Amino acid sequence: MASTDDRELTTTLRLGSTPGTSPSDSALLEGYLAGATGDEKATLDEIVKGSSKKAMLVIYKGPSQGSRYLITSAGATIGRAHESEIFLDDVTVSRTHASISFSEGSSRFEIADSSSLNGTYVNGKSIEKISLSNGDEVQIGKFHLLFVTGQK
Repeated sequence: MASTDDRELTTTLRLGSTPGTSPSDSALLEGYLAGATGDEKATLDEIVKGSSKKAMLVIYKGPSQGSRYLITSAGATIGRAHESEIFLDDVTVSRTHASISFSEGSSRFEIADSSSLNGTYVNGKSIEKISLSNGDEVQIGKFHLLFVTGQK
């Protein structure tokens, strides 16, 4: 027998993590690099020593761990839709979840939530739009991503 309230609700539980207690930017990046293979270290080192108009998101925790996504100054869309440049296949991710753009004025990448159901988090804090820094943790659904960008 169906209930009068047949809504299906999906949410992301943040177990073992509380906002504001994320590791520092450099600690997260250093920790990831400590366990990375030689190929991964070389790829990330190339990004860090390169232009600030290139960045990479690396899934370091969650489904598809180890996947890497190159982001150029053209930006990228993130979501569960197959058309997304960064395709994250999980029900905790909205079809059009977030987008990353490059701000010429500040020479920095920015991430903006696209009114997603579960929100977008940077370093444990819910955001609508924010500039990203090297070593930031981005959480989208069950995916924990490390943001790496160039310094030039």
